[in-house]
Amino acid sequence: MSSNDSAIQWLLDSDASIRWQTLRDLIDAPESEWAAERSKVETEGWGVALLSYQDDDGQWAGGSFIPKDFPHSEWKEAGQPWTATCWALQQLREFGLDPSSDNAKRTVDLIGKNCRWDEGDQPYWDGEVEECINGRTVADGAYFGVDVSLIIQRLLGERQVDGGWNCERANGSLRSSFDTTISVLEGLLEYEKVTGGTTETIAARKSGEEYLLKRHLFRRLTTGEPIDEEYLQLTHPNHWRYDVLRALDYFRAESVLNGTTPDSRLQEAVDKVRSKQKDGGKWVLDIEHRGREWLRVNEGVNKPSPWITLRALRVLKWWDEHHMT
Repeated sequence: MSSNDSAIQWLLDSDASIRWQTLRDLIDAPESEWAAERSKVETEGWGVALLSYQDDDGQWAGGSFIPKDFPHSEWKEAGQPWTATCWALQQLREFGLDPSSDNAKRTVDLIGKNCRWDEGDQPYWDGEVEECINGRTVADGAYFGVDVSLIIQRLLGERQVDGGWNCERANGSLRSSFDTTISVLEGLLEYEKVTGGTTETIAARKSGEEYLLKRHLFRRLTTGEPIDEEYLQLTHPNHWRYDVLRALDYFRAESVLNGTTPDSRLQEAVDKVRSKQKDGGKWVLDIEHRGREWLRVNEGVNKPSPWITLRALRVLKWWDEHHMT
């Protein structure tokens, strides 16, 4: 058995949210097989556990971005909390909770009725003011069947001259950031997947992609030096944070959706990810971020991570299939 085969078997022995994506993306199982496994996200493992923490009004921890009555001193002392509604929705989307399931439909409806943003008391599905938050809200809303066209229009008008987005724009920033741009790109791609997109959203998506590609996913355009060494360290859950594997998994998803060929400027980032594979075909968690969380889906820093391994293997499979000689 090859190291990749061993890692795939390890993934198949993991949670339902990992198993169904392994069947679809690594084994190329028929849809009937991976869809049956996907349905288990609602009834077992991490998916049902996260749903069990939901409040009666549809929220998590009584808040949209931060828990209700969260003491801000804790943010500095223990880290940003990840238990409020927006982070739970992001995780349920990553798990693959079926949008047509009763739990998903109930959640979307209740959040629309009861959840408002901490920043300005806006209804949840109307979005907030920061581009990074709105990018994730578009991704979650589009995935779960919500009309997010108003947030889309706002994001289209907030694109920076260099092609991407930055949630510090409101504070005067004139340059894009990797962290914000990847969140918006994921939202635009999910919207395109569900609706087909528009001429404007597709153009915006391509400009954001070009912003990252010009920089080879991690380098400064001016000096060629890495923008942030943490971009080369793999983490999960990413929440709002960028790393090269998150970006590569985005470009793989875009390629699968639209049938595009991988851009050659991804090569260096692919090599960086490939070089981090350990014995047994797995990848480890490089960075673990502090803060409250409902679930622990990784075993800790320097321990094998099923999520990072899944994403890395499917990125490399996609890349190698397009570069077979």
